Amino acid sequence: MDRPSAVLEPPEHPRVSTVDHRLTQLQTLEAESIHVIREVAAELERPVLLFSGGKDSIVMLELARKAFAPARIPFPVMHVDTGLNFPEVLAFRDRRVAELGVELVVASVPDAIAAGTVKQEPNGSRNRIQTPVLLDAVEQHGFTALFGGARRDEDKARAKERVFSFRDEFGQWDPKNQRPELWDLYNGRIHLGESIRVFPLSNWTELDIWSYIAHCDIAIPELYLAAERDVVDRGGMLYAVNEFITPREGEQVTRESVRYRTVGDANLTAAVRSTAVTVEEVIAEIAVTRLTERGATRGDDKVSDAAMEDRKKEGYF
Repeated sequence: MDRPSAVLEPPEHPRVSTVDHRLTQLQTLEAESIHVIREVAAELERPVLLFSGGKDSIVMLELARKAFAPARIPFPVMHVDTGLNFPEVLAFRDRRVAELGVELVVASVPDAIAAGTVKQEPNGSRNRIQTPVLLDAVEQHGFTALFGGARRDEDKARAKERVFSFRDEFGQWDPKNQRPELWDLYNGRIHLGESIRVFPLSNWTELDIWSYIAHCDIAIPELYLAAERDVVDRGGMLYAVNEFITPREGEQVTRESVRYRTVGDANLTAAVRSTAVTVEEVIAEIAVTRLTERGATRGDDKVSDAAMEDRKKEGYF
């Protein structure tokens, strides 16, 4: 009887590991934003980046730096200065612009008030009168594209925006007249006097912004981190006492550990209770919150449910 042949074992080979070329969430967002920024620089004649010194515009400016490195950013940055900004944010703005060696254009609301071209509203908000100041600066400098740091998760009006948001010759936005953006193809065609608002951070969330700041070790104003601050409670919102906020009759000043989720005008931007003194701790807080930063801290958006959309239709960014 024949003996069964021995079973041949396959020769042993060293296991070959393949490189994983899949991008992480942050890498995907970064690549998309850089593509948008480069596309604008290639398509449109005179772009400008809106830079306030807030976290979103800080990330957008860093993405613009990466998009053209090692060369300088090939367009200026512009800040619509309401005259009610946190001093710490203005100092950060000037320092960052100087580090990058880019041109800073300041469109001043106080100068426009002094000249009589705009009139301040009785409620103290200068958000609405930012719009004509912005549009005047766009016309004066001939800007054809404005990079804005808006994200779709901030507000339902901003969720309606395309990445390339067309504005007519009056700077106005029609939410029903939006151009299709299929397969990341962007239509930047405009006629004389028209412009495009561009939002490279549209698909980012607040958590993405903070995760990117941590990952890239990006400097931020100290207001974003928790510290003991004197605050007053107005309608459930905590406003830090400063040169623009003084206690009203009957209001009690308390000492709280707070930080800012957004840094708009100092007279209308509230802080939130927090113990987060590092970016990593901020990320942990943001990961479990269910209220948007504007809903939690921006008193100027409490006018109506459509406050943001109304301003955007007029030309607000």
